[in-house]
Amino acid sequence: MTMKNEFYVLMLCAIAIACSEKKSVTQQTKQINSLLSPTQANSGEPFLFTDKDGTVYLSWIEKAEEKTTFKFSSLQNNKWSEPVIIASGNTWFVNWADYPMIAANGKQFVAHFLDKSGESTYAYDVKLTTSNDNGRNWLDPIVLHDDKKQAEHGFVTLLPYGDNFFVTWLDGRNTVMEGMENTEHHGSHHGAMTLRAAIIDNKGNKINEWELDNKTCDCCQTSAAITSNGPVVIYRDRSDDEIRDMSIVRLIDHQWTKPKSIHNDNWKIAGCPVNGPRVVAEGNNLAAAWFSAASDTSQVNVIFSTDGGATFGNLIRVDEGGAIGRVDIVLVDNKTAIVSWMEGSVLKAAKVHSDGSKEPSLIIASSSESRSSGFPQMTKSGNQLIFAWTDDKEKNIKVATVLL
Repeated sequence: MTMKNEFYVLMLCAIAIACSEKKSVTQQTKQINSLLSPTQANSGEPFLFTDKDGTVYLSWIEKAEEKTTFKFSSLQNNKWSEPVIIASGNTWFVNWADYPMIAANGKQFVAHFLDKSGESTYAYDVKLTTSNDNGRNWLDPIVLHDDKKQAEHGFVTLLPYGDNFFVTWLDGRNTVMEGMENTEHHGSHHGAMTLRAAIIDNKGNKINEWELDNKTCDCCQTSAAITSNGPVVIYRDRSDDEIRDMSIVRLIDHQWTKPKSIHNDNWKIAGCPVNGPRVVAEGNNLAAAWFSAASDTSQVNVIFSTDGGATFGNLIRVDEGGAIGRVDIVLVDNKTAIVSWMEGSVLKAAKVHSDGSKEPSLIIASSSESRSSGFPQMTKSGNQLIFAWTDDKEKNIKVATVLL
């Protein structure tokens, strides 16, 4: 090769590298747009929900001295509406991982929060409140469960289901014994945490209720989706040998299936990792994401199903070696999902395909590994992703969008 040809080759390589770097920078910054948050100081625990019409809702809590206020706002033309108060109180149980939620089904809204039921640290109830006028006015809260035990109840998932709502939660009624309710830590349990579910009407009244699993991990978020076959719930299970992998239960022909592992990570851990899964479905196409540290390897995994969770494909690892979990997931189409997770102190997202391939990840924001940064949220509306997370330094919620 002549010196002149070598020069041209070097120039082409330099141009290719420059274009690649420019593309990488574009992927990292160009499409990520900050939105002015509707929240105020001392806000946290964001939750994002998109209704069937594509309207995005953000809910959060604000703290002022001893009072906690639960608010929400809707996204309209990339601007948040004036916040509306859902409920407030000074006896609420506020936990970084067990955040309140909102769900909308037409004009019918339902939301939940946690309220103390006794003096014990872990004695609190799930309370539901509903609205029949697009969230402008809310009814007095009612307790979701009827066991009347001063025990843990939380990690709720709320979803529209037909004309009603589907709700699932972790229920600690079996963890306390009569006369021994005042326990101060998880190690004081006398029984196992259970997984329960119910169908509620637009006033919060239960139509049906079930126990889905009589022994689960204590404090990982639950997740649910509505498939063509019916609701499915994915959660962190707990075996007698302390294997805490992800299980699924499905409502088929009015009967719940027995718990079944979606993948055998074989993560043996003596305590709860406080790191729940997320699942999303469109028809019977389903995708789930979760965190595991089996064999001392921290990783974020994604798995797909085409039959409503009856069977699953191959495991797809999506993290880049420094995952701490806190996942979320949305479907783009039948074979593509976008998963978000915390890679150390960085919030990342990546497009994952059911054939096992993964596209380059995006850095959405710098956050923090601390508990005060909470669990980042992601939802999709049209061709736009919306993210929300807590800035633990500013003690406020940040919001950004990314075009697909």
